[in-house]
Amino acid sequence: MKSKARFLFIALLLGFVFTSCEWKNEEEEGITVTDCDTSQVTLSGDVKPILQTNCYPCHSNTAASSIGAGINLEDYESLKSRADGGSLLGSISHMSGFSPMPKGAAQISKCNLDFVKAWIENGAPND
Repeated sequence: MKSKARFLFIALLLGFVFTSCEWKNEEEEGITVTDCDTSQVTLSGDVKPILQTNCYPCHSNTAASSIGAGINLEDYESLKSRADGGSLLGSISHMSGFSPMPKGAAQISKCNLDFVKAWIENGAPND
């Protein structure tokens, strides 16, 4: 009788564990479909916050000359040039032939990449 009770206890425990676990894709955790809607991406509303978090610590007006290899993404003309030339998307996408950015950090989320890519594909407007 003891082994039946032990088996029942283990079965219930395993059932509880497997039904209480939820597998999440880290990249999509907390992101809903509407969060990644790239149909109306703007520099000021969507792309700039991504750049401020991931790029400006090294590539801003104050940091570009000392730690950012002279690349200033805070300046629109410089940003537009890098967007049009392909180096912005190549670097943040960790594409072969480009220096992966952010340097020494994980690639930005797919959703953020989609925002930047959509903005570039729309002509990288200063909006």
